[in-house]
Amino acid sequence: MTPSLSTSILFLPALSIALLLGTITAQAKAVAAGEAPADALQSAPQAAVAAPPQGAPRDTIARVGDQYITFSYISTMLNSSAIVGLSVPTFGTPERDQVRLTLLDKMISANLLYLDALKQGVDKTPGYREDMQRFSDAVLASVYKNNYVAGEIQVTDQEIQDYFENHIAAGTEFSEEVRAGIEASLRKQKFQAKMAALPDTLREGVKVVINEDELNPDGDQVRDAADVVASIDDEPIRWQEVRVPLSTPRNAGSMENRLQALNRLIDIRLMTRKARLTGLEQDTVYRARVNEYKKTRLINLHRDALFSQWEPGDDTLEDYYQANRDQIVVKEARKVRMVVLKTEQEAQQVKDRIEAGDITIFQAAAEYSIAPDAARTLGDIGWVKKGSGFPELDHITFSLGPDEISDPVKSPAGWHLVQVTDLRDAAYDDIQDEATRQATRRRYIDEKLDAYVIDLRNKDFSVEVYDDVFFDLAQQEVDWYKEVSEKTQKPPEEIIQDIKKLRK
Repeated sequence: MTPSLSTSILFLPALSIALLLGTITAQAKAVAAGEAPADALQSAPQAAVAAPPQGAPRDTIARVGDQYITFSYISTMLNSSAIVGLSVPTFGTPERDQVRLTLLDKMISANLLYLDALKQGVDKTPGYREDMQRFSDAVLASVYKNNYVAGEIQVTDQEIQDYFENHIAAGTEFSEEVRAGIEASLRKQKFQAKMAALPDTLREGVKVVINEDELNPDGDQVRDAADVVASIDDEPIRWQEVRVPLSTPRNAGSMENRLQALNRLIDIRLMTRKARLTGLEQDTVYRARVNEYKKTRLINLHRDALFSQWEPGDDTLEDYYQANRDQIVVKEARKVRMVVLKTEQEAQQVKDRIEAGDITIFQAAAEYSIAPDAARTLGDIGWVKKGSGFPELDHITFSLGPDEISDPVKSPAGWHLVQVTDLRDAAYDDIQDEATRQATRRRYIDEKLDAYVIDLRNKDFSVEVYDDVFFDLAQQEVDWYKEVSEKTQKPPEEIIQDIKKLRK
């Protein structure tokens, strides 16, 4: 029976919020890695729905209010880059679906915050509107540049032939590869020349006036937002429109840098104007990028405002630390390699052989250890925290120096030879330490945001997850991967590289 996302996934907030903040808790990592059940995190009951509503994208796997989340979008996120706090498992593995579900979780919480931002009118604030105007103008200018500058560059056969005769070493075969390389080189040269001439081209027949008196950095503190710093065909550009880019550390104290930055902004405005005249506001690339930025920017602004409301005072922070100290403190840890023998005599003999150089500790683990999987792991136990094992082993482990091998130590499992391969000191054990205060603050605000998102889902916005669609599409990817593997007989690593090349 296919597990239901309503019970196994929609615990959402704790994991989602950690990802939105660029971090992920140890508990969430365990769920994402399959090391802990999904219900290990807090849940708010939410019914899964069999299929998306009519009119939704075919691969819709969830809906938050009127926002759709598609399987293809989640897969693009998964394949395009590493995710903070998560590894990206290979195709065809159960772990891949677990990470994909983590991303679905992230997107559901992000959409809840987005809808809440709209409800609270964050998109009506002057700061947001200015951000959107600057971004949309820059994207529109970029689309214009790609369509009407780079897109108009032509390289003739004669130009290619002339370049070959004048720049390529005698005796070189005029192959298709050589021809393609020459064409690319010529196209790049023409593009660079065209870009260098672009400001003059844009300003042909246009009246541009710059009021340098209103750009002097000495006047920034008293300058009025409505002061005109430049104009295009008598259309004013006011200080409030360019204040942010002209006040960066690079530009704030230099008149020369400020003039260069203003001229770039004027070029963008001219390209934007031309783009609108040619209807490029309907361009799919432009619309997609602006819509995505709109959502991201609203979420960030709304989240920052919430964080400001929840900023804890010193007393609140210290009280919270004391109440949650066991979850905040990172205990001292050691990375351990271990060989387990049946008797003390066997353990001592193996240690003597290791110290004599007859065998390595890896060989000892593979050939003599009675621990399960020792031949595969070569005795590597990984990181262990102080106080987490048998008292005898714990004592010796945390008294060894790096790479030192212990005397035989007895536990219920046998006689152990312990080697510490790396050390990690305790952390966040003093609330007066700045790093500890920051870690405590992050956890405090994370919990606030968790509760806030749970409340949004319970009271303000509906969440539907279409688990049948999700599992069907996930299985299709597994089947496709198996088919490709069988046809190509390539190892998984090579197939992944081929996929990346095709995407690129």
